[in-house]
Amino acid sequence: MRVIGIDPGSGTTGYGVVERVNNRCRALAWGTVETAGAATYPAALRMIHDGLQTIIQTHQPAFAAVEDIFYAVNPRTSFKLAQSRGAILLSLELAGVPAFAYTPLSIKKSLVGYGRASKEQVREMVRLLLGLRGQEIPIDASDALAAALCHIQSYSARLRIERPGPSQA
Repeated sequence: MRVIGIDPGSGTTGYGVVERVNNRCRALAWGTVETAGAATYPAALRMIHDGLQTIIQTHQPAFAAVEDIFYAVNPRTSFKLAQSRGAILLSLELAGVPAFAYTPLSIKKSLVGYGRASKEQVREMVRLLLGLRGQEIPIDASDALAAALCHIQSYSARLRIERPGPSQA
């Protein structure tokens, strides 16, 4: 199973592609899509879309795990994040990649065991789980890798529940 995790942002969108073969996960790619050079916000949304289309075409994920919007103190920030997330979801839909949403709390709880874990704790757990000790991973990319790992874990659990084995029948 190959999953792209995406951490939406208005200036920086993180992505991470994780592949699970048997019971082993490995990171295939990670990074950020930057929109700092955009003349307008619609142009920034286009940059997010175009960047993700290239990543999707290169890595051909079967699923996408997109971090859900948190409610920021500033409503304008929430609005911009929602627009970025819309561009992301459109990119995934156009590429035919099913998208699943996960809250930041559920991603942290899935990886670290604590929903209020710091971003640095999440990044260290991502490094540990994917064998990336010593690798430089931007925070936005580690959040995206965490979303992908969360999806792999929850999807596998969902399959076990939906398809009981011989001993569970």
